[in-house]
Amino acid sequence: MLIGCPKEIKNHEYRVGLTPASVRELTSRGHQVLVQTQAGAAIGLSDEQYIAAGAQIAPDAASIFAKAEMIVKVKEPQPQECAMLREGQILYTYLHLAPDPEQTAALVKSGAICIAYETVTGPGGGLPLLAPMSEVAGRMSIQAGAAHLEKSKGGMGVLLGGVPGVAPAHVVVIGAGVVGSHALQMAVGLGARVTVLDKNVDRLRQLDLVFGNRICTQYSNVQSVEEAVLAADLVIGGVLIPGAAAPKLVTRSMVSRMKKGAVVVDVAIDQGGCFETSHATTHADPTFVVDGVVHYCVANMPGAVARTSTFALNNATIGHAVALADKGWKQALIDNPHLCAGLNVAQGHLTYEAVARDLGYEYVPAEALFN
Repeated sequence: MLIGCPKEIKNHEYRVGLTPASVRELTSRGHQVLVQTQAGAAIGLSDEQYIAAGAQIAPDAASIFAKAEMIVKVKEPQPQECAMLREGQILYTYLHLAPDPEQTAALVKSGAICIAYETVTGPGGGLPLLAPMSEVAGRMSIQAGAAHLEKSKGGMGVLLGGVPGVAPAHVVVIGAGVVGSHALQMAVGLGARVTVLDKNVDRLRQLDLVFGNRICTQYSNVQSVEEAVLAADLVIGGVLIPGAAAPKLVTRSMVSRMKKGAVVVDVAIDQGGCFETSHATTHADPTFVVDGVVHYCVANMPGAVARTSTFALNNATIGHAVALADKGWKQALIDNPHLCAGLNVAQGHLTYEAVARDLGYEYVPAEALFN
């Protein structure tokens, strides 16, 4: 198969879909790989390293989209990239379609086979292709929150861990999944007072066993979320419903009554965000203020630590990329129901039920396309 890896064009996005090691994994199995020139240059991956791994270097994205049978990316295709997709071409990347009707319509129109990293499942449950970026974003959320609590960044001027004789900041983490557990790990490490909320009591038990009295665990309901948010200096939103739009757990009314200069970091913004006041921002302009509360809602947080993120992502994605290249998309999906769960759009149909429901499309099961 001829596999293409274009340079990412989203604002401040320096990650790359394939590392030289991933290219070598594919070329060693007889596949051809076309990488756009300078695709990984920003994170120290040179064209020479890609050539040594067996790739050919393409001058621009258009030549890759025109030739490649499978496109491997990191972020969702931008409008000009959607326009270059063609019928039957495989697109393997993050998509986050539920809050993005324009992109969904463009992918449906293209007739391409669109497999989303974020809905591929794992043998033991979970979302293994989303997990590495959730780990990065969870850890980064505390760094970003701590920085924006500084007065010069619009915050209330509080040091996250406090100092002897002065209380530390109160960090509230909503959602105890991958994002939440990595966020609270960082927050505890920095000496903050941490409250974590989730509906899964077994998960709260696990965290309690690990962190003991260094954290406070609470069952998540409207009352407990409101009380925690109003008492917080920093709130991390890490709630996920696979493939679907994130639930708005923190209302505009709650935000209006939060402490002035408090900070919220909405890690769920890729799926629409879990704060009612959230809208996506970029690394170039990461924050905005609503009712005196600083909102950090960058939709590609791991892009800021692009080298770490690229290697972590490739560790998770390359196995399925090899399967798709070796077998073709239909056979790869028939052989692996976990990879099949990643199919969101194919041949002009919506094949992921939560996305179809949220955006008002007819849902067509993937299996209906295998004949």
